[in-house]
Amino acid sequence: MNTLTEFFTTPLGLLIAALVLIVVVAVIVRAVRSGKSAPQEPAEKAKPAPATPPPEEVEEVATAEDTEAVAPALEEPEAVRSRMQRLRARMASSGGIGKALLAVFARGDLSASDWEEIEDTLLLADVGLGPTEEIIARLRDEARVRGSLDSEAAREVLRDELLKLVDPGMDRSLNLEPVTASSGKLGPAAVLVVGVNGTGKTTTVGKMARLLRAEDKTVVLGAADTFRAAASEQLATWGSRVGVPVVASDREGGDPASVAFEAVKVGLEAGSDVVIVDTAGRLQTKTALMDELGKIRRVMEKQVPVGEVLLVLDATTGQNGMKQAQVFAQAVGITGIVLTKLDGSAKGGIVISVQKELGVPVKLVGLGEGPDDLAPFDPSGFVDAIVGE
Repeated sequence: MNTLTEFFTTPLGLLIAALVLIVVVAVIVRAVRSGKSAPQEPAEKAKPAPATPPPEEVEEVATAEDTEAVAPALEEPEAVRSRMQRLRARMASSGGIGKALLAVFARGDLSASDWEEIEDTLLLADVGLGPTEEIIARLRDEARVRGSLDSEAAREVLRDELLKLVDPGMDRSLNLEPVTASSGKLGPAAVLVVGVNGTGKTTTVGKMARLLRAEDKTVVLGAADTFRAAASEQLATWGSRVGVPVVASDREGGDPASVAFEAVKVGLEAGSDVVIVDTAGRLQTKTALMDELGKIRRVMEKQVPVGEVLLVLDATTGQNGMKQAQVFAQAVGITGIVLTKLDGSAKGGIVISVQKELGVPVKLVGLGEGPDDLAPFDPSGFVDAIVGE
């Protein structure tokens, strides 16, 4: 025993002892590691990873689901002739100017207060001072010549005067003929839609797309109202309903002129018939915003000439609407008026006053909230409706 102890105190003994210790430690470590990993192997086998389908199958399913989610069945817009008949009937049922005036004439011999009531009725209907005086003068002359005016005679005279003032001779067709683009090839007709906040511009643009699709025209919409996030979404909804592409900015507050330029570009490349550009509502008192409209038009015309600049007016705004129309006409050059909210003809006189003031025709009218409640303006139908024929 003493001999063994003496041996491990020598250098050789110490070396052997160290080697033995290292081997023992290594065995212990290996045993510990094996003990920890052993339980994990069954767990892996208990929960095998689900089989992953080939990449092309994943892509095909995603595409099918996306298409179903964002591409609802396309709607069939109402035919133009049908919608005009329906809207004319709606206006006739609402009464308005004609009913109020004929009720006065039904009283028989008219007193001074009766004539004042007739004048007030015309002015309240936004016919305007000048046209009102013309109508009153003609009615008085006829009353003197005939001795009196009963309701039927008054209706006849009123219809003639209103029709003359509405002026059926004005060209109310939309200028949607193909144009020569700056590149030299044939390009789409370009329409710019402007107006103040709350007149229904974006809705009008969507309804116009439906109206044109009913005439089998291909359309591209430009969402140049980049200051109101909901405007682009609203226009996209209208576009998806009738299969019309919508060009919009990829960020809120983007440059509206750039959107207008891109919309025209898309229309050119796609060979579309019409490009309609919606713009942000703006107060006519904001000079910088009005100047921006001029810029949008100039940018569009780098590719194609703008054939129509349509001002959307709320028919119920009266003389305030007239002031709006004047400023917009100066800023961007109006070619036509779209009158919205003409559901009742009590304010129908604005058709007369706005045309007389601007010298441009009312081309479209909206008489309801439905998607097809927009139609070309028919002067004879309008007058017949409000005088009750």
